[in-house]
Amino acid sequence: MPSKDDVYAYALSKTLTKVSSPATVGLYSSCQNRINLILRQVEVHVEKESLRMEQEHNGRSRPRSAKPSFTGFLALIGRLLFYNPVRTEENQHHHNIRFIHVHFSAWHFAGSDLLWAGLAIRLFQAMQDNFGEFPLVLYRVAQHDEDEEIKKKTVEDGPNEWKSKKYCCCPLWFLFPSVLLAALIILVVLVKYGFPETEIEADQGGDEASASQVGVMEGLAIASLGIPAAGTARFAFLLVKNLIFNQDLNIRRGMDNERVSNQLGFMNEVRKEMWLLSSFIRFMEVFERRRIRVVLKITNLDRCSPRKIVGVLDAINILLSDQESPFISILAVNPDVLVQKVNFADGCLSKEDRAYAFLDRIVTLAFTVPPLCEASKRNVFYSLTRQSHITEDIDINEEKQKMKSYTKTSLCLDASSVENAQESSNIPLIDKTATPEFREEEVENLINSAFESIHGSHKGNLSNYILDDGMTIRRVVNTIRMTVIILKALETEVPPPETIAAWVVLANQWPCRLSWIFQCLEDDQQRAEIDDINEADTDDSKTLWDIFSNSSAELYVMRTQIEELLERDGDPEMFELFLKVDFPFTVKDMKKFKCATVNLDQTIRKELGQIRGKSKLKESGWMRNLAPLPIRSLINMSAEDVCKELEKMQYPDRYADIVKSNDLNGMALVFGDVDDLKLLLQMTFGEWTTFRLHFLGFPSRLRPQNKTAQLSPHRLQNQLSRSPYLHDHHSSTRSLGIS
Repeated sequence: MPSKDDVYAYALSKTLTKVSSPATVGLYSSCQNRINLILRQVEVHVEKESLRMEQEHNGRSRPRSAKPSFTGFLALIGRLLFYNPVRTEENQHHHNIRFIHVHFSAWHFAGSDLLWAGLAIRLFQAMQDNFGEFPLVLYRVAQHDEDEEIKKKTVEDGPNEWKSKKYCCCPLWFLFPSVLLAALIILVVLVKYGFPETEIEADQGGDEASASQVGVMEGLAIASLGIPAAGTARFAFLLVKNLIFNQDLNIRRGMDNERVSNQLGFMNEVRKEMWLLSSFIRFMEVFERRRIRVVLKITNLDRCSPRKIVGVLDAINILLSDQESPFISILAVNPDVLVQKVNFADGCLSKEDRAYAFLDRIVTLAFTVPPLCEASKRNVFYSLTRQSHITEDIDINEEKQKMKSYTKTSLCLDASSVENAQESSNIPLIDKTATPEFREEEVENLINSAFESIHGSHKGNLSNYILDDGMTIRRVVNTIRMTVIILKALETEVPPPETIAAWVVLANQWPCRLSWIFQCLEDDQQRAEIDDINEADTDDSKTLWDIFSNSSAELYVMRTQIEELLERDGDPEMFELFLKVDFPFTVKDMKKFKCATVNLDQTIRKELGQIRGKSKLKESGWMRNLAPLPIRSLINMSAEDVCKELEKMQYPDRYADIVKSNDLNGMALVFGDVDDLKLLLQMTFGEWTTFRLHFLGFPSRLRPQNKTAQLSPHRLQNQLSRSPYLHDHHSSTRSLGIS
């Protein structure tokens, strides 16, 4: 039985085979081990999927091997030298696909001021490792044309995928060997017979004409040998030059040279090289008869400084997002750390520059790894204990080995111990990669039905709730596909396709409000367990709109602290129309979708829960009757409830009479003016202090500050110095532009 992480990795891999490039996947989790595990499993699953697709291929011609034989290598060289690829309908929509996995650890390049240039270096190294350095250099010399980027791309309708290069209307594959053969014949004739010798005598009238004819013949012979030789020499010179001084070395030299790296044209030069890589991959797609996608796995980016993080995100958006780019970038990070750092980067002044808006412009598929279930936690625990036992055994073996002898060899680790140590260090937390089993045709039918329901919904037109920008539509399409696969792989009751599409739209358009509903339900269930109330299990038939409307007053009170989260949500009236009229989801529906809601950022729930918990203290000891009431409890209190609280606090009865006569319920206490309330109650200073502490929370100087408020440079610097997320080993506050 596959674990949930296996299901998530499988669903992500299946989606990657269908997603259109370029694409950026946000793989979000606070656990780096789970990120690494899912990335490894995704690589295994996509290779299995691509192999399955090739085995089921019934096309006109089968794809070439990814590792060609000697004859295949000669065929590649011939195509590079003498032919140009032709864009056809067939080679633009190949069924088969090949993935090239490239791992970019941002921490390895964190010492450079231009972290984003490390992306280009790593991609060049990967292309050379996969295709070979010589074909890439030969493509640059024989095929690449920088002006092709601005030329109009045309797709021809025909079976021919290659067009011969021509010179003077003669195919180059025929002209080149013909010229070489002719030059070789002339050279052999000259070496064997030589030129005829002519004696110049003054009395012979025709001698001068004869000598000139010989000179013309010599010139023609030299020209016939020199032109091909010069062309061949120039071609060989460019080939050797690019082999020695490749672009990987040029980018490194540009990064090390501060004068070059500060020039505005440096990124443009790197962009041209990315265009070269894209063009080369498109050439290889035609040659191999399959799609080629480069999966760039970006890890450890959240460990870098804010300025460098923004630079890498800009590079993904600029360098790797060309319309015909074959790159699929997987941004594997802790979203909580990343958001905090991006918000403190230079130039983060407007709403569009903030982290969430910035990521929404880049990420085409957000995949938030849900929390570990009980079974997965158990597997992680046993895996960690197994690793510790292995390590202890290795240490014991080493000690025994040292006790046997004091020779030189005893000072070194035994080879088997080293191998075991390496194997134990590489044991994943969940060390099995299982593939879910279900019918592919059934899943594809569900996905297509969900797509069709967006415009043909019976309950309401879902397209009205989707923003009209292409990035949002791509996120919805990719997430629907992944959600269907997860639900099917988990072997749960799959809801109707229209309901699946509506849930994806809900999580995509209103992430903060949906996270708030999740948090309210979770808190109510935990409170029921604490109070040991058996009947408090949430009514599954209760609608999500009822839960939201009952707690909306509390959300309103918190609005200043979650302003940035609320800005991610769409139109509030459309949210009410969605949940109240068109798609009245219930708690039962939420439970079905909980494990498959991967497009909802879990850090939003975490932050909402933390803010909610700050208003509640543990009621014990001397604070038992003075602890501030939770906002959600205070808002729902009636005047009678307020009187009961005053009685517990041993206040005189006259204050209860004032509360009853003025109907001072919880809503009045929360939203009323504090000065008017103080004047109305006419308490002593001590009584008012206790009343305010219990009913109105902490004094203003102790309340949490507004996170989105503008800070002065001095206060901002102090906040940075206290935050553990905003430091790395290579930077200080000066890297943020703070003096």
